[in-house]
Amino acid sequence: MEETIFTFIGSLFGHGDTLVIGHLVLVTAIIVLVTLLATKKLTVVPRGMQNVMELYLGGVLSMGKDVVGEKYARKYLPLVATIGLFVFFSNLIGIIPGFESPTSNINVTLPLALAVFVYYNYEGIKKNGVINYFKHFLGPVMALAPLMFIIEIVSHLSRIISLSFRLFGNIKGDDLFLWVLLMLTPWIIPLVPFAMLSFMAVLQTFIFMILTYVYLAGAVLIDEHEEHNESPAEEMATKATI
Repeated sequence: MEETIFTFIGSLFGHGDTLVIGHLVLVTAIIVLVTLLATKKLTVVPRGMQNVMELYLGGVLSMGKDVVGEKYARKYLPLVATIGLFVFFSNLIGIIPGFESPTSNINVTLPLALAVFVYYNYEGIKKNGVINYFKHFLGPVMALAPLMFIIEIVSHLSRIISLSFRLFGNIKGDDLFLWVLLMLTPWIIPLVPFAMLSFMAVLQTFIFMILTYVYLAGAVLIDEHEEHNESPAEEMATKATI
């Protein structure tokens, strides 16, 4: 029989797809509970969970302003903030012994990356039109247009792999590291590793959110980039590096 890591949900409902779905339901319930607590008694001077959520939304909005401008940052705030909550709690729950991160499963991170990929391309086509949107894939030199078009297509498709496998690989590695650590020191609380894993959960959430904003900016701000004689891919890559 194949050895499996103990989880509370797995002991009740079994492993496999049921385990992943069970943790997804749990994460969804946590997010719903947090939002209900934050909006239960709204006050002018925020307190408690309302204050936490307002700080979070303010931080996401500030992040978006730096990448895509205030107008689009507000437009895409619900999407990016929701992704952030889902990824954060999915990452964090795996740090608790007896639970497993949904984001440590490629079947969760891949659809999430595909959703971002489809949406930012949809927004780019909606904002600029089909012809103008794909026209910027050709580059500034028409002689190199066929080559540049292929490169751009491959570059965009690679974003699916980048988003999904980066998140999946890091969180899966963290889960395995914690599993080994608890086997080696079952009676000692490893506070420093727990703090490090918590930081990684926040970091991976931030990376997924900022890249979502970056890809949206590259899709909807084509005209602004062309005015500065810089391709969206070049400028967004610069911002992501910074």
